[in-house]
Amino acid sequence: MIDTMFHRPQALFDQLTTLHQALSRSLAGDGPPDAIRSVAAGSFPGINVGRTAGTVEVYAFAPGLEAGAIDVTVERGVLKISGERRDPAPASDGTVQAYATERPQGRFARALSLPDDVDASKVEATYRDGVLRISIGLQEAAQPQRIPVR
Repeated sequence: MIDTMFHRPQALFDQLTTLHQALSRSLAGDGPPDAIRSVAAGSFPGINVGRTAGTVEVYAFAPGLEAGAIDVTVERGVLKISGERRDPAPASDGTVQAYATERPQGRFARALSLPDDVDASKVEATYRDGVLRISIGLQEAAQPQRIPVR
């Protein structure tokens, strides 16, 4: 990295970003999150959050689960996704020796603060191909309305 700093002209902030990324890789996510709303690297399940004109959309990426193994609740403005990911390997009876286990397993939970204008009675959750889609409707007052001009 030092070589690239001297041989390639970069702005100061580009150099700091490069240094930050190198440190983050070397620490393997053991440090604090990069932003206020971020979580530590490797949190399961990974989520994307967006908004349409009438809904808040949450996508949680949780491959290898069954729909019945996932719990979705909304309480006091907080969306909680929880469940358990079981170990797919056979029970340890002495015949199987694991050399690497990189797939996370066990209980998991993610919580997400929702905006004040969501309607908790309009929540739909579907799980397909490892992606959990949660659609939360907005209150009628929060949705855009077209006003006719006379």
